[in-house]
Amino acid sequence: MKKLLSRRQSLHRIAIGATACLGAAALAPLVVQAQDGKAMRIVVPFPPGGSTDLLARRIAEKLAAAMGKTVLVENRAGAGGTVGADLVAKAAPDGMTLLMGVTGSNAIAQALYPKLAYDVVRDFAPVSIVVSAPLVVAVNPEVKATTLQELVALARSKPGSLSYGSPGNGTSMHLTGEMFKQATGTSMVHIPYRGSAGVLTDLMGGQLQVTFGDLLVLLPQLEAGKLRALAVTSRRRHPILPAVPTVAESGYPGFEALSWQGLFAPAGTPAPVVAELSAQVTKAINSPDLRDYFAARGFLIDAMPPAVSRAFIDAEVAKWSIIVKASGAKAD
Repeated sequence: MKKLLSRRQSLHRIAIGATACLGAAALAPLVVQAQDGKAMRIVVPFPPGGSTDLLARRIAEKLAAAMGKTVLVENRAGAGGTVGADLVAKAAPDGMTLLMGVTGSNAIAQALYPKLAYDVVRDFAPVSIVVSAPLVVAVNPEVKATTLQELVALARSKPGSLSYGSPGNGTSMHLTGEMFKQATGTSMVHIPYRGSAGVLTDLMGGQLQVTFGDLLVLLPQLEAGKLRALAVTSRRRHPILPAVPTVAESGYPGFEALSWQGLFAPAGTPAPVVAELSAQVTKAINSPDLRDYFAARGFLIDAMPPAVSRAFIDAEVAKWSIIVKASGAKAD
């Protein structure tokens, strides 16, 4: 256990003031009255300043206004998001502690960490998937491929001659590359980095040929012509890159890999509480200002009620488990 002082120093919170009683009436009494006077917290399993943290803070503002309560955002980073996820999995199931979970912490981790301290399905009650974004299949302009089909042909003609970079073993970028290799029957060498910056530098420098990267990270270099986008990994084309086809329409039907984020409560949270929270989250993320905020960052709104979120998570866990096992990926 860390000492109290260091815990306070590492704890990054946003306290959003309670609004008047009119705001409190926006949430049904079941949550507000049962937890009167107690602050809600949203645990972000990553350091401050990243996309997950920023999204959580914007949602926290909306929930605070609707509920008339203080909403705290608490950063608990570590082990690919699993430290913060485990904290919420073991929290009281009273609807007052939520996790801003992501693809890694609440789907991939189940297969990636043999001794994971929580179960991504049994230990959480999904409130709502919030947003998703595709990855972009991008290449250095020197690569002799202007379409995905040409990249596949090149990779097949010279097995192992192309390398792709990711921010680390077991990340969605790494495993999307493995999914791509399995779907296309190609062989490319995976080079793990400690974050996206090194990937971007070496991709532009020609040390890497391919990446499956975050749209926002790659977009400035794509617009500058320093990288070339061949496809996006979502089921539909992305509005920011409307001319770039999907992997599915490029010859691989059914291919979909998303980087998503959602809110989760601990398992055992009463279903009516989860339903009320889900309704409030849906209202928040569909407000015009948040829709614009998400769209400007390349995110797609994916509000899902609890039952639909549960089915989505089940499918994601099953999909990524197959990819992890087939690839032999291991957590760093």
